[in-house]
Amino acid sequence: MVNHRVTGSPLEYILGWAEFYGNRIAVVPGVFVPRRRTEFLAQKAIDLSVPGIKVVDLCCGSGAVSVAISKAVDLISLYAVDIDPIAVQCAKCNVSKLGGLVYEGDLYNPLPPQLIGNVDIIVANAPYVPTEAIKSLPQEARLYEPKVALDGGKDGNDIHRKVAENASFWLASGGHLLIETSKIQAPQTVEIFTQSGLIAGLEYNNELDSTVVVGTKPSL
Repeated sequence: MVNHRVTGSPLEYILGWAEFYGNRIAVVPGVFVPRRRTEFLAQKAIDLSVPGIKVVDLCCGSGAVSVAISKAVDLISLYAVDIDPIAVQCAKCNVSKLGGLVYEGDLYNPLPPQLIGNVDIIVANAPYVPTEAIKSLPQEARLYEPKVALDGGKDGNDIHRKVAENASFWLASGGHLLIETSKIQAPQTVEIFTQSGLIAGLEYNNELDSTVVVGTKPSL
């Protein structure tokens, strides 16, 4: 274990778990390690949740955000999606035991059609690191975590655009889309939300240095 740590392997891979929002989340080598700053994303989603709602967690990774929401809000219907098969298997370990469903595929593609227009909350910790900035990341992320979970394209907003463009198709009237982003990229993310027909707002947590953009589908 010490040798693995000395060579740069993330501590969470060595232990087999990460702490997130007071929960122990199982992680395996090759999955994105949940960050503490993402607890703010989970908290904002929880703040908007009521029992019985339908929640979609895109780019779910290990399923940490799904677990946090599911444990904090009673009787939700939870659907988690990731394109990486390693992440999907890890998420199933964490999410399925709470009654959530986990799908492998690109963003909304694998979701069941009965969710169209019926989702109350979409939450996404999508990759938002600009491609050129990846080489500046800490070794633990750069060498060990999957690039697909980090690379947000030239300006870091490629996946955010795809998520926002199709959000209204899946959201119920008055439903919400929440995306974690960086403080620098936040104004552009807000603009992306607005261009996609969502009423956008910006939330920032100083303690966690975490930025979340919240978009609401206008009520009919």
